[in-house]
Amino acid sequence: MQVLEDLYPSRVYDEPRITRRRDPVVWAENRRTATGPLTDEQLDEFVDRGFLFIPELFTTPEVNALLDQVNELGKSPEVRYSPECIYEPSSGSVRSLFNIHRINDLFTRLTADQRIAAAAMQILGTDVYIHQSRVNLKPGFRGEQFYWHSDFETWHVEDGMPRQRAVSCSILLTDNNAFNGPLMVIPGSHTKFVSCVGKTPDNHYRQSLRKQEYGVPDTDSLTQLVKDGGITAPTGKAGSVLLFDCNIMHGSSGNISPWPRSNMFCVYNSVANQLQEPFGGSAPRPEFIAARQMTPIVPTGNFLNSRGPAGFSGSGMP
Repeated sequence: MQVLEDLYPSRVYDEPRITRRRDPVVWAENRRTATGPLTDEQLDEFVDRGFLFIPELFTTPEVNALLDQVNELGKSPEVRYSPECIYEPSSGSVRSLFNIHRINDLFTRLTADQRIAAAAMQILGTDVYIHQSRVNLKPGFRGEQFYWHSDFETWHVEDGMPRQRAVSCSILLTDNNAFNGPLMVIPGSHTKFVSCVGKTPDNHYRQSLRKQEYGVPDTDSLTQLVKDGGITAPTGKAGSVLLFDCNIMHGSSGNISPWPRSNMFCVYNSVANQLQEPFGGSAPRPEFIAARQMTPIVPTGNFLNSRGPAGFSGSGMP
């Protein structure tokens, strides 16, 4: 595999550093002529703020169908005792279920739904594939925090993602409100890269998926990012969608409210941004966390009605 220049070194310096982003945010050569479901105004907002919130893009029956599948998967011993199922470090509740687009056919088709897949292609300017998918669950009263982080920093250091050419899609499966631990983002932070301190231990993913300790930004850098851009929590009804840049700084607090907060995440990576050897020098993380099988998505219609190929078989555990 070709060895590429490390444009975003991290976990190699004794002190944290903030540098400017070296990649576009919207990759189309001329985003005014790029085809897709997003308007010029929405693309401008994504470029400026690093995220775009689309209220109630999916209907109540669609969300209910997805939640039914999540509940069924949660009852399956095959799933609950698989490496893809991650538990909270203190309560033992299910924290995340990874690789859901390969475990379940409905989620396979969801990732190819043109409402989100075509938007990702419009932003990234190429065909796309799923780098990672998961459902994050925050049950009422005991859902724990996800500390501030840039996804790209981890994907670059631990997975070998060379460029900031990926976009995350969060589909709200429950209402996200100010009290149940909604995702918080720092607007504009996607334009800066925070180089973190500390060499990554071997097999770090086994701990980091439960509680991340490496690749965590320092408080001075976070304070500066917040001073520049503030903090916002895009909240809304179930079925709403948050598209956010791979490098935006984000996190969420614990959920001590009675209301659960469940979101489905799928990460679209450009086919021109194929994973290399991890830039941190560690062994690559498992396929269920960082896909190296690069199967392009073929956008389809409504995922509840589509039965054609969506890029994956959706036939059981990998």
